[in-house]
Amino acid sequence: MEIIKYPHPILRKKCLPIKNPSSLEIRHLAQEMIKTMRAYNGMGLAAPQIGKLLQLCVIEFAGEIFILINPEIKKVSQETEEFDEGCLSFPGKFLPVKRPRKIKITAIDFNGRKYNLHAKGILARAIQHEIDHLNGKLFIDLASPAKLSQEHSKKLAKFQNNDKKSSK
Repeated sequence: MEIIKYPHPILRKKCLPIKNPSSLEIRHLAQEMIKTMRAYNGMGLAAPQIGKLLQLCVIEFAGEIFILINPEIKKVSQETEEFDEGCLSFPGKFLPVKRPRKIKITAIDFNGRKYNLHAKGILARAIQHEIDHLNGKLFIDLASPAKLSQEHSKKLAKFQNNDKKSSK
């Protein structure tokens, strides 16, 4: 699978909930996403980054794989931290992003059962980053404009202008 790169318009689209999480198609897609994430040396990957508008993301952290289907952030801590983030859709680019340090999410498993997940630190950051992708939000949206390079600022302005034109 190829990673879709910014400024492809699919990266700005809101993903659809998965209605049948137990389907072989969804299970296979999740496994292919894990392989792709690893092939590109990533920590996480969201479905729109491979051209699928589905609420599915995968994360690998501390030797554990997290497959999040229809994830929703339910609670965030007031405590935040700023840390450099990268993104497979922005190869080689890293920007400081401030995010809540702790989160609670809900998601469903392959059997359609809802579960809660509490995360902090790097895992919480990765989950927030991937859920942002499912909502058409990118890490460049969260970086302070002063920290964006001139190149990113120009690309962002061009992309935002295209967003405005396509919404008319």
